[in-house]
Amino acid sequence: LVLGDAVLAADDPADMPILAAEAFLMLKTTNFQERAVSLVNEIKWTRPHLIGLQEISTIRSQIPGDALNDPTPNAADVEYDYLEILMQTIADQGLDYYVAGTIANADVEVPMVVGVDADGEPQFGDIRLTDYDVVLARGDITVSNVTESNFDLRLTIDSFGIEIPRGYIALDASMGKTNVRFISTHLEALSGDPEIDAQLVQLQAGQALELITTLQDQSMPVILVGDFNSPAPFGLTYQTILEAGFTDMWEVNSFDYKGDGNTYGHDLDLQNRKVNFYERIDFVFTKNVVHANRTRKSPVWAMVVGDEYRNRTVSGLWPSDHGGVVASFYLPKQEQFLKFYHK
Repeated sequence: LVLGDAVLAADDPADMPILAAEAFLMLKTTNFQERAVSLVNEIKWTRPHLIGLQEISTIRSQIPGDALNDPTPNAADVEYDYLEILMQTIADQGLDYYVAGTIANADVEVPMVVGVDADGEPQFGDIRLTDYDVVLARGDITVSNVTESNFDLRLTIDSFGIEIPRGYIALDASMGKTNVRFISTHLEALSGDPEIDAQLVQLQAGQALELITTLQDQSMPVILVGDFNSPAPFGLTYQTILEAGFTDMWEVNSFDYKGDGNTYGHDLDLQNRKVNFYERIDFVFTKNVVHANRTRKSPVWAMVVGDEYRNRTVSGLWPSDHGGVVASFYLPKQEQFLKFYHK
C-alpha cells in the first residue's frame, strides 16, 4: 500500500506532495494489471473455496487539486480499480468466483506534485486512495449472514487530521454438508520505530480483541484469516488470538517441506532478485475444529505462495509484497475437505 506508506512516512505535511508523487510513480511501476495475472494463477492452481484479500485499492486523481486546502476525499477520476482488474482477470482465466463481501477502510486524499508551470513553480493535483478488504467465494459456495465492519479502535494521524480505519468481513459459508464462519481481516501495521510501535501494538491487539469478542459465542467451525501484522511466535496480537482458543494452521501443518512459513516482505518496488521474506505475519486460524496432525481423518495442509521465482510476472515483478497462505483441512463430522486462501 505504497501511497498509505507515504502518508505515514511524512514527518512534515509540507513533504507530502513530493512523497505522494514518488509513491504514485512506484504504483505505476509495480503494474497491478500485470501482477493480477500472477495472483490469479495462484488461485487457479489452488482453487480455494474462499479467499480473503487485503489492500485491494481504488486509486483516484484530480487535476488541478484542492487537497492543499481541503483534504476531503473527493477525487473522482479512477486511475486503478484493483478489484475490477482482479475480477476481470479471474474471468479471463475461466475461473468462477464472486465478491462475497467488501469493507472500505482508509479513504485518504493528499496533494501531489504533477509538474511545474512556466515560472518553475510546482503544480499540484490530488491523489486519493480508498483501501478495501475483500472476500471472494467460489461459484459453488453459498454465503449468508455477511457482516462488513470497521473496528472502533483506529489509528489517528493528528498532523494530517486523518484516521486510518481497519476492518473485517465475516460470513457464513455453505459447502454441501459443511457450514463454517469465515472471517477475513487486516489489523493495524507497525512503523518500525520502537517508540511508536509500543502504542501501535496495543492498538492492534485491541482490534484483535474486538474481533474475537464477536466470535466468542460461535459454535460452528470458525476460519479466521488475514494480515495480522503481528509476528509469530511471540507477537502480542498473535499470542492473544491463540489464547482465545484459536489454532494456527501452520503449526499443525502436515507438509514435511513446509519451511519457515514467512510471508513478508518483498521490496516495495517488487523487483528484489531474491526472496526477502523474513517474518510470518499472515495467518489462517481455526476454532471449533479438531486437527490431528498426520492422521488420515484430519490432516492439515498449508503452504506459502508467491515466493517462488516462477510466481513472478513476465517483467520480473513479484505478485505482492506479501506471500499468500493457502490452507486446507478435513472436517470429519461434515465429511468435507475445505481449502482457504489468504493474500
